[in-house]
Amino acid sequence: MRFIKFIRRGMSGRRKSDSGQQDNGSKNQKKENLTANQEPRNQDLSSDLQTNLRQIRAILSECSDVIYREFDFAQDERIKLALVYLDGMVDKTRVSDQIMHSLMLDAPLVEQGEEFTRTRVFAIIKKRLLPIQQIEETNNLDQVIDAVLAGDAVLLVDGCACAVINDAKGWESRSIEESQTELVVRGPREAFVETLRVNTSLIRRKIKNPNLKIEAMKLGQITKTDIAIVYIKGIVNEQVVTEVKERLNRINIDSILETGYIEELVEDNPLSPFCTVLHTERPDKVAAQLLEGRVAILVDGTPYVLTVPLLFVEAIQSPEDYYERPMFSSVMRLLRWFSMIISLLAPSLYIAIITFHHEMLPTALLLSLAAQRETVPFPAFVETFMMEFVFEILREAGIRLPRQVGQAVSIVGALVIGQAAVQAGLVAAGTVILVALTGIASFTFCYYASTSIRLLRFPIMVLAGTLGLYGVICGVLAILVHLATLRSFGVPYLSPLAPLNTDGLKDVAVRMPWWTMLRRPRLVGMANPQRVARGLKPAPPPTRGKR
Repeated sequence: MRFIKFIRRGMSGRRKSDSGQQDNGSKNQKKENLTANQEPRNQDLSSDLQTNLRQIRAILSECSDVIYREFDFAQDERIKLALVYLDGMVDKTRVSDQIMHSLMLDAPLVEQGEEFTRTRVFAIIKKRLLPIQQIEETNNLDQVIDAVLAGDAVLLVDGCACAVINDAKGWESRSIEESQTELVVRGPREAFVETLRVNTSLIRRKIKNPNLKIEAMKLGQITKTDIAIVYIKGIVNEQVVTEVKERLNRINIDSILETGYIEELVEDNPLSPFCTVLHTERPDKVAAQLLEGRVAILVDGTPYVLTVPLLFVEAIQSPEDYYERPMFSSVMRLLRWFSMIISLLAPSLYIAIITFHHEMLPTALLLSLAAQRETVPFPAFVETFMMEFVFEILREAGIRLPRQVGQAVSIVGALVIGQAAVQAGLVAAGTVILVALTGIASFTFCYYASTSIRLLRFPIMVLAGTLGLYGVICGVLAILVHLATLRSFGVPYLSPLAPLNTDGLKDVAVRMPWWTMLRRPRLVGMANPQRVARGLKPAPPPTRGKR
């Protein structure tokens, strides 16, 4: 028995030692992996070229698109140079003609009496031999890596602990085209693209003023996406600019791939069904927003631009309203207001009246609806809810499918399903007409507002099916109370309706002529409220007397 216990103790001790060695080995391996994967921070470049290249290769290991081009300096073959860049991210013509050709073949001789030394090579190259638009000097390894990943060409010189970052970006990009989501009959046709600098240039072309400020920053711990904050100094409220910067600086996320990431992280009330940050792909709309005192947020890699603060009345406004005559624009705007009411309340009113309030309908109309619903096995609420749900499915299918197929599926699907449902006696013909009218009405105003209306339509239908018109009224009042409490970067969402501003009412339900809208929206363009001079009303010339 003692012998068996001794053997057991020896085996357990061996197991513990083996497990301890395994744990120590795993810990050491994890520590080595952590050390290998950890990127250097605030590390300076070395004066030795091969050391710098070795560090860059270690960080950008297993990256087949990184090009390391080592060559001799034309003035002195003893001096070694290296160019590091990403294939597909740089303009190869610019790299070969403006950097490599001038350094390898066209390097001029030093002036007479001037001593050419290794320590002065970097200054001579930077001042004389780089005919490129923009260069930057750095001695930090992190900045070198960021520049290479951003599409710049980095030049390293042997014997110098600095690098030259050459602006050689030249990747393939989409050309400027017409907006596909915000079409107009009259007005500019150009839209934003996925390149940040192209988008800022489109805004610069419309606002040629030195007070137009464009501040750059990066967001995303991994993606390091370029962001631009655009505003007009002297018109914008400085408190709004400060608030925008503070909210952007608070963002700590690994990736920013589209403006939707930022929109969710900076809006005032993320649980509200209403959008409090405007997104658009039209440069003229962004320019108009900036001229009213708003701030724009541009993100590299997406054609959509965010502008803040956003007011509810902007959902009914269109850029074309300001390009057409005010009388025609006012009629179209009133039509959009009416369409919004139809899109939100038409199905609910139909359910409430058919279910609870028959006496509100004329006798002829009531008999016609009763005859249609004679063979329908479902109540009005289930019937309307079902058709609305099917319409939303068809709408989503038409958006997700390819353009050539999506239009055919949405139109043919609506016709076939609607006609078949009526013939089968599952729904009434009046219900199909009502649902189609509701869907068409939701396309007359901004898309971001139509999504909110579509979302709120269903709970109001539930209230109408349970409480009748009383439920519809309660639902509308709840929406109005919620809108009155909303803020967009501190600005009341229902402004200029609540709080009431008589000057702002000139551009709400109707669009008054430009010579009457003398002031910018209050609470938005507070720094410089005057935008139109007085006395600009057109008038015919005075009548001339007969000769």
